[in-house]
Amino acid sequence: MTTIGIVGAGAGAAAATYVLDTAVPDAEITVLEKSGGLCGRAATRRNDDRDLVYDYGANYLKSDDDRVVELVTETLSDEGMVDATEPIHTFEADGEVEPGRDADDHKWSYRTGLTQIAKRLFGGTDAAVHRRTRVETIRREGGEEVRREANGKTNEGWTLIDTDGEVWGPFDVLLCNPPAPQTAELLADAEWKSPVREELRAAAADVPYRSVWTAVLHYPFEIDRPYYGLVNTDKEHAVGWISREECKAGHVPGGESLLVVQAGGEWSTAHYDDDPADNVAELASHAAEIVGDERLADPNWTDHQGWRYAIPEGGVKRGPVDSAADEDFYVLGDWVVGEGRLHAALANGLDVGERVAHGI
Repeated sequence: MTTIGIVGAGAGAAAATYVLDTAVPDAEITVLEKSGGLCGRAATRRNDDRDLVYDYGANYLKSDDDRVVELVTETLSDEGMVDATEPIHTFEADGEVEPGRDADDHKWSYRTGLTQIAKRLFGGTDAAVHRRTRVETIRREGGEEVRREANGKTNEGWTLIDTDGEVWGPFDVLLCNPPAPQTAELLADAEWKSPVREELRAAAADVPYRSVWTAVLHYPFEIDRPYYGLVNTDKEHAVGWISREECKAGHVPGGESLLVVQAGGEWSTAHYDDDPADNVAELASHAAEIVGDERLADPNWTDHQGWRYAIPEGGVKRGPVDSAADEDFYVLGDWVVGEGRLHAALANGLDVGERVAHGI
């Protein structure tokens, strides 16, 4: 029996797990996730008192990869899937809104939010997913008791140690799904006596990331606008993105509005550790000016979230990634392909799952 360990339960890990469970049915897969949720930055929250559902990280799934489209619309059930059909408009530093782009593209979520993707992928497998389990140490084990023969080569096993001191493994193969900076931190302290470790650590540490600070703003009235979202195209405004969750069926009660306002990278970095109430107030004021409705400066309920490692702005060098795979250590996620999109993370997870399955 093959044992597979996975660090992180993001979209890429979910897709890889689904492929591996199907392609290697006798594999024993263990997933360790530091948070209480699934799907990484494709995150959803609920406010049951107000009957709200909102995607406050990644906002939707694009239909830019045929394999991902087939996965979510055919392989998995499309029950509960919703499509925000309104277009995305644009604005620049002056805040002037112009008709924009993607009018005919799919912008998919679910009535219960984007985390459904990971929940359905993991739920379709026999993998053991352990939440609130933070991996602290990665260890490459030696010794005959954890060595195996595969494809004519001998490999050592992997173990993981969490912050409570519990040891997981040994695993024949290890997949690592956290953002590049967090993967680099794990590799820096990894007990792995191979030059590949430092090469991969350095490569992951070089991947540039943009921080995003998000405000969620609720209003007890409708906003009548012809768009679902607004994107800042010149990256010169404090706000990078505004979307209307009421455009997704089942997310917001009728007659109400919920804006997800994501600050641009420079603003997010500068204000990341500021008082959240001050950040929310400033972003609400910006939203009111951009959308052109002064009432939006005074939401009646708010939420917020900071994403220090939100969007990769470049990819990783392939050499260290491939060298690590030769030692049964795989990295996966949107940062591996250098495209900070949900469909990119899912597509990379499918690729990695197929590569691991082929090598077993």
